[in-house]
Amino acid sequence: MSLVTRSERRVRKHVRVRKKVAGTAAKPRLNVYRSSKHIYAQLVDDDKGATLASASSLSKDFSGKHGANKEAAREVGKLIAKLAKAKSIEKAVFDRGGYLYHGRIKELAEGAREGGLKF
Repeated sequence: MSLVTRSERRVRKHVRVRKKVAGTAAKPRLNVYRSSKHIYAQLVDDDKGATLASASSLSKDFSGKHGANKEAAREVGKLIAKLAKAKSIEKAVFDRGGYLYHGRIKELAEGAREGGLKF
């Protein structure tokens, strides 16, 4: 039996990935967090330690009904891409946050690509 919980394993993976992935003002890091009820995305400039834009299934601009399914994740991806375009950001580095690139994380990434964000 493992003494390390699932969330602790995810955080360890995230820390390991963050050693290699960093965002700048020209190419910010698209960070993703997934909870059981909602999904969140942020564009982060790691040089300044500032969040440039954020979107989630709780945002006022979010048009979907539910916040925990693949369709909602795709809509959040499109929303973060729209906010990035408004700030003239075209490229980003994708940070999956220690989650597998599958399901809602993959849908958010594809939605951001549909919105015009490149990574």
